[in-house]
Amino acid sequence: MNTLTLKRRHFSHGTFSTLHTQDGKQICCMVERPWLNNQPNISCVPPGTYKLIPHQSNKFGTCYALEAPTLGVTRYGPSVRTHCLIHKANRPNELQGCLAPGTHFGVSRGEWAVMNSTEAFNGLMTLLAGETWQLDIIEH
Repeated sequence: MNTLTLKRRHFSHGTFSTLHTQDGKQICCMVERPWLNNQPNISCVPPGTYKLIPHQSNKFGTCYALEAPTLGVTRYGPSVRTHCLIHKANRPNELQGCLAPGTHFGVSRGEWAVMNSTEAFNGLMTLLAGETWQLDIIEH
């Protein structure tokens, strides 16, 4: 199984990361909500090893879901968190415990954000190619 690494930093207004291939190449940037003790819908997910699984969301269409039962994160439950997805968004407040890619960091509507989410999401979906991947989330 191919592996990606998410290197992230926490701030009070959000969690901002870079996503890398196994050889260290940066694929995109990512934004999440701030760390709020893994609370559903308002916190970023805990660090650790996840499976990235192709997912069909009623709200976001074709995307990817994170799964790590030992960390309390599954697609459908029972678990602490369900439906932690990678989908398009730019600002932390547009997310409910999910992750959103961007081509670079910037400011949107006066908030720290990732930019060009659709472009970054489409590139990431091409790379992932409908396969299951491993995602290692580390604090940086």
